Amino acid sequence: MDLTEILESLELGKIDASKAKKLLSLYSVEKIEDFAKIDLSRKMRRGIPEVVFAEKKELVDLKKIILATVSKADSIIVSRINKNHYKKILFFSRKNKLKIHTGKNTTTILFSKKLHFTGGKVGILTAGTSDIGVAEEARLVCESMGCQCICSYDIGIAGIHRLFPVIKKIIHEEVDAIIVVAGMEGALASVVSSLVDIPVIGVPSSVGYGYGEKGVAALASMLQSCTLGLSVVNIDNGIGAGAFAANIANRSMRKKIRL
Repeated sequence: MDLTEILESLELGKIDASKAKKLLSLYSVEKIEDFAKIDLSRKMRRGIPEVVFAEKKELVDLKKIILATVSKADSIIVSRINKNHYKKILFFSRKNKLKIHTGKNTTTILFSKKLHFTGGKVGILTAGTSDIGVAEEARLVCESMGCQCICSYDIGIAGIHRLFPVIKKIIHEEVDAIIVVAGMEGALASVVSSLVDIPVIGVPSSVGYGYGEKGVAALASMLQSCTLGLSVVNIDNGIGAGAFAANIANRSMRKKIRL
């Protein structure tokens, strides 16, 4: 149950005050020995699950964090797992009968007891296949927040004719936000933003070389875009883009329901 469900159940008499208090007490900070404090109430407060950045963490610590979190929360995202640990985490998860969701070309895993879809929709596009890992991180975050994702990859401006059927589909699907991941000069985000009346979140990826390598040129290009309605996150920040887009989509759905 999220905060809204608890309060609505209390109001309708489905649960009493004692039960509501017990449920709310679950949304707290979970201390794991002396090395981690997990924010179990984040999804209740903000609609975004706890995200653990795994890159520099020890395997044994990650296992403890995952088990402690899923025992009390409905989901957790573990991002950027060390490649040497990735298969071990998958084996550990299946051994403990944890429900997992993985993405293409990414070392990020979503652990979720059950995905509850809100009706919100997010379009996710990439300029090239090298950008898919970042886009898939965004997808996992969006899905953890209840959004349906309409994805289309490798439609960059080097062959811009590939883009137009995708834009037509995204408009037809009535997505609430669009995430565009692009490296090199990062131009795809500006092009997409110029064609739609939908909020666009640009994600510069670290694909590129030479002058402006590692996403620097893509970031500078997106930040100085002439098109309006384009917001930009940091280089390779698929997690942040997913959270931003899903928040827009879910808020839009809540307004539609009220109407």
